[in-house]
This record gives sequence, C-alpha cells and structure tokens, in this order.
Amino acid sequence: MSYSQRSNHEIDYKIYGEELQFVEIELDPSETAIAESGAMMMMEDGITMQTIFGDGSQSHGTGLFGKLMSAGKRVLTGESLFMTAFTNSGQGKRKVSFAAPYTGKIIPMDLMQIGGTVIAQKDAFLCAAKGVSVGIHFQRRLGTGIFGGEGFIMEKIEGDGMAFLHAGGYIIEKVLVPGEVLKVDTGCLVAYTPTVDFDIEFVRGIRNFVFGGEGLFFARLRGPGRVWIQSLPISRLAGKMVEYGTWKRKEEGSILGGLGNLLDGRE
Repeated sequence: MSYSQRSNHEIDYKIYGEELQFVEIELDPSETAIAESGAMMMMEDGITMQTIFGDGSQSHGTGLFGKLMSAGKRVLTGESLFMTAFTNSGQGKRKVSFAAPYTGKIIPMDLMQIGGTVIAQKDAFLCAAKGVSVGIHFQRRLGTGIFGGEGFIMEKIEGDGMAFLHAGGYIIEKVLVPGEVLKVDTGCLVAYTPTVDFDIEFVRGIRNFVFGGEGLFFARLRGPGRVWIQSLPISRLAGKMVEYGTWKRKEEGSILGGLGNLLDGRE
C-alpha cells in the first residue's frame, strides 16, 4: 500500500474479531491517526495523545477561524467539538487500537482507491489517518432530508488515506453500474460515494405500509458508484431491546405467554 502521491499519513492496519471488532493501526515514527473521543482501546508506549479541534486536516486552513469552522461542522453532525490525535513519538513502529462501539463490523476504506470522498451516516466514523477530513454533507432534496432516515446532514469523509467506519450487523459493499438501481431500507444505508444518486421513494400500496412493517419510504440508489449497507442499524437493535425489556413485550412465539416468563425466570 504505497502511493507516492498521497498527502495524508500512510498507515498499516489489522482488524481483529468477528462481531465486536477492533482495528489495530501501526504507525511509523511521526505518523498520526485521528479518532473519535473515547474510541481508543489500547496503545503501546511511545505514542502520544493530543486533543484537537475538529479533524486536524488542512481543509479549512490553520488559522483560528479555520479551526473553529472545522470543529463547528462536527457539531452539526452530532459529534463532539474535539477529536484525539495519536502520534508515534518513538523511534520504531508503534501500535494503537480502536474498538467498535457496538456489535457490527469495521469497514476499512482506502479513500484514494474510491475517488477520495464518501458520504456516511452521522455516527459511522471511527478513526482515520491524519489528513483525512471529516466534514458535513447536506441533502439537497427536501424529501431525502425529511424521510431519508439520516436527516439533512450526513458526514463527508475526504482525503487520500485510510478511513475506518463502523456499522451494525453484517456489512455488504455493492458496486452499482451506471443506471443500476438498488432500493434499501433507509436505516440500513451506511455510506455511498458521491457519484451515486440518492433519493427517497414512496412505498406503493397502503397495505404494504399498514401490514408490511417497512414504513412509508425507502432509499433509492442509482449508480454508478459504491454503496455500503448494514444488516442491523443500531436504532433497530435499541428498539428491540426496549421492546423486550417492557412488560408488554411480544412473547417470542411462546404458547404459555406470561406463564412461560414465570417458568423460565424472566418475571
């Protein structure tokens, strides 16, 4: 993985685990990785931490106003004003690891190989090489912003280095050819490249909405471009946990109903 034209720091990595993963990043001397606050799992001696405004990239300049703009755009996506930079201050290679926040998969993306930009759901970013910019993307279509599941504002991740996203369940990447259309549950869309046309389509037929359990809208993606889809959005997982934890929950097919809960110790 060596490209002389890269402007971002070049990092090596290895992903461990199946459902609860973490990514181990190997840094050469003076190389830096950036991550969301609280994402760090462990690091070797010789790596120094520094809290920074925004993402530490040069996309908005190095002055005070540029730094405030870089940090402020993260607030619009629901993230913290600050990120943490991890720099290898030693002489040899050092490793730092970042853990996934919930069950799912870590998605490694070489931004140079996918066109330099990816649009992602607001909480998908985990960590990246220094120089990668984590900004905002406004949905231009009114319907997409209101009914698209992620609102008007998503994350725009730009650069030519490695970036790591995280999403729930199993992750599948699909490459759409020009004109190819893919329809996806709005909550299952993780990320896509800017060449993909993203719109919202109304579910036809009132019975589909009332009895189908899929809602009124789904995402309509038209190629060319790349799309990443998750099988288990965190919102769906949280909803099931709340449903299971309430006394009016479904009985999971038990023919004994509430008596079954008493017998198996859940009441």
